[in-house]
Amino acid sequence: MARNLALSFLYLGGTVNCLAPYKDHSVHQEVDVAIVGAGLSGLAAGRALQQANKKIMILEARDRVGGRVENFKLRNGGVTELGAAFVGPTQDHVLALAHDLGLEVFKEYDYGDNLLSIQGQQSTYSSDGGALPMVDAATGTAIASALGELDTMAAAIDTSSPWNAENATLWDSMTFQSWLDANVQVDAVRDLFGISSGAIFSATPGELSLLYVLSYVAGAGNETTPGSLQRLVSVTGGSQESRIVGGTGLLATGLAKKIGSDSISLGSGVSSIVRNADSRYTVTTAKQTVIAKSVIVAMSPPLAARITYDPPLPAARDQLTQRMFMGALGKATAIYDRPFWRDANLTGQVISDSGVVRTTLDVSPENSTYGAILGFIEADEMRLYDATSEQEIIDKVSQDYVRYFGPKAANATQWVIQRWDNEIWSRGGPVAVAGPGTISKYGKAITESVGGIHWAGTEASPYWAGYMDGALRAGERAAAAILK
Repeated sequence: MARNLALSFLYLGGTVNCLAPYKDHSVHQEVDVAIVGAGLSGLAAGRALQQANKKIMILEARDRVGGRVENFKLRNGGVTELGAAFVGPTQDHVLALAHDLGLEVFKEYDYGDNLLSIQGQQSTYSSDGGALPMVDAATGTAIASALGELDTMAAAIDTSSPWNAENATLWDSMTFQSWLDANVQVDAVRDLFGISSGAIFSATPGELSLLYVLSYVAGAGNETTPGSLQRLVSVTGGSQESRIVGGTGLLATGLAKKIGSDSISLGSGVSSIVRNADSRYTVTTAKQTVIAKSVIVAMSPPLAARITYDPPLPAARDQLTQRMFMGALGKATAIYDRPFWRDANLTGQVISDSGVVRTTLDVSPENSTYGAILGFIEADEMRLYDATSEQEIIDKVSQDYVRYFGPKAANATQWVIQRWDNEIWSRGGPVAVAGPGTISKYGKAITESVGGIHWAGTEASPYWAGYMDGALRAGERAAAAILK
């Protein structure tokens, strides 16, 4: 599987501290549009509105921009990403932003063999073998059949309105796990799809609505290219194909610099949004009050629900936000003097059915001046370690890496651990997911505006929801709705 299921999907967000200092907007202000959240979605909305000569204020609870996109400076002078790290084909908006900011893109390392660790047995398979490891003829046939069936069902979905699909109610009445149990007869293949569920959604197949999964697959493309599961889980030709020189955090800081610090207020968590008698909105933070003609809430649905709205939001929106939940996600990155696994013709990509880390990628820099292995801690594994010490996670993950790559993997020069579950303004990642009975009944509320309140965030995109590209698309769509 060219990509080894360890996708790095997108988590969205960024980092900022390289900009000019942000001013303290601790006074009453009046603007055309108040934007809640300075992740890529809120920043994209702000930039689009500014270009249409609208006065904006972006209110961000963190002390940086970017949300779930954030660069981390290593002791060796390099940079690794705490959140979203990859871009790929059909992710047109994020690739266009990188080009606009003058950022270079390079191909993710995908040469040699991937590792498969199943039922205590470790083997290798060529990275040219497709989306999932074709261990034997029976496994290969079962994988191809399941991939084909899922892609066929996904092709029947309009990504802008998956609830209108002919079989939407049926598909939304079952979990992804129940579909796998009924349609995949080979145990090992069901297990592989279970691992892929963790890698894509940071959730187990039993937690996910089949309709939600199919709409996600359908969205792994663009207006001219149908989505596919293989694109979701692949490196070459897939969503992990390329990386940004200098880290994806440069996307957020670069976009914020174009907007300007005068229009971004950090440390400004929004507590309430109130519609006034004149139909304008009062947006309140601990630092300031902003009066706006329109509001864009560029946050995941579960977090957007923590704001107090007056008048209350429609019941459908409230029901939606009660039912969508964040995936459980962490990242463990080990830094080495060199990418030693390449000596054994290994890509650094792993699929495993055991351990704290069950999917990995090689995230060494483009010039290979040092080595880096990124491991994803997903779903139930992350939940087990949310409350443990960072050192305990390092010890456990180090054992996994030694099992995968040999004794040299114990010689990391630095560990970088990020638990998105414990980030108060994220509470998980890479995306808010939906269980049965959610999308068919309440899916419209993901994007349906409420008066002058519009919704952004990666979940509100018809393509690449859960990825940086989806975040940008959703922000641009919300801005366009206001301008229209």
